[in-house]
Parts: sequence; structure tokens; C-alpha cells
Amino acid sequence: MHTILNHPLVNHRVALMRDQATPPKLFRELVNEITTFLAYEALKDVRVREVPVQTPVAKTTGKLVDEQVVLVPILRAGMGMLDAMLHVLPCAKVGVLGMQRNEETAEPIPYYAKVPPAKGEELAIVIDPMLATGGSACDAVSQLHKLGYKRVKFLNLVSAPEGLARFEKEHPDVPVWSAALDERLNSHYYIVPGLGDAGDRIFGTL
Repeated sequence: MHTILNHPLVNHRVALMRDQATPPKLFRELVNEITTFLAYEALKDVRVREVPVQTPVAKTTGKLVDEQVVLVPILRAGMGMLDAMLHVLPCAKVGVLGMQRNEETAEPIPYYAKVPPAKGEELAIVIDPMLATGGSACDAVSQLHKLGYKRVKFLNLVSAPEGLARFEKEHPDVPVWSAALDERLNSHYYIVPGLGDAGDRIFGTL
């Protein structure tokens, strides 16, 4: 399942984020804001439990989040989405997966992994700004499955049709949320129109 957040407030921020003149500070702020929108949509079905609440006026029943969540950013660009996710889910655990792209094949080269093994029904949420070829996202989910995670979601800012098709073929059980679905990949495996290298723009290393 792939969900595109076709919302005027999201589209507005995506347009600003695409602009090559947008400085790193504003770019990071836009990533945070869009990630927050993605989180709200992706967590509509989060597990909750009812609790008694005493308001200043009367007793009532409230609902609290009752979910063990592990956030898994793909280094390094995924770190740009982490603060927003932790703002929405302050009690979430964090694991990280490091992958470097082979510039010739565009396939991921894993170089680091620090993710707590699943102990039960934890929900793992993979975050990475770009779904281009789909290699990194597919590898990340495969690693999580090996660690025992049965419930996984993937959040990203911009997807390419090629990467999305590969992801849905390899992991049809993992839902995806994106802020935009773009036209295609170019010969260098960059998303068109895209927004450039998300990691470089987040960290100001252009």
C-alpha cells in the first residue's frame, strides 16, 4: 500500500523544499514539517489503551498510545527526519542503519547497523527522505525482518516509480507513505524532478 499525502499544506512545503535556492536551515525545517504530516497519517492506526481521567469538571475516559515503536533512520539522510518523529513519538526507541550508495550500480552498501532485536509486537518505522531505486529501503526492511520485526512501515519524502515498484514487489506487506511521487529516475539514478541529494541539502555539504 502506498499513500501520497496530496494536501495543499504538504504540497506547499514540497515546492519550497525542491527549490535549489532554499538554504539548508529552511530545508531542514521543511523536512521536519513534512515528516510531521507523514507521521500523523502513518500512525492513524497506532494502538491505544483507555485510561480514566479526572478533569477539573468531571471524570472521563481518555486514550493513550500503547505501542512500542522503534524508529529506524537510514544514515545519513534519514537523520534529518528523526527529530520530527521523536517530537510525535517521544517515547520511541531509535535504531540506525548505515548504507552507502555504490555510484555505479546505485545499490546499497551496508556499513553499520545498531537496531534492537524485536521482542514482541514492536512497530518499526523506517525513515529515509528519498525512495529512488528502492535498494536501501528494501535492504533496511529485510534487515528488520531478520531481527524479528513483523510490523514495519516506511516513510519518505519523495518517491520514484521505479523504486516504489521494486519496494512493493519485494515487501508487499510493508505500507509506504510519501509526500510526493515523482516522474522517473535519470541515468544517474537521481529522482526527476526530485530535490537533489537530500543528505547534502540537510547537512549543507553541497
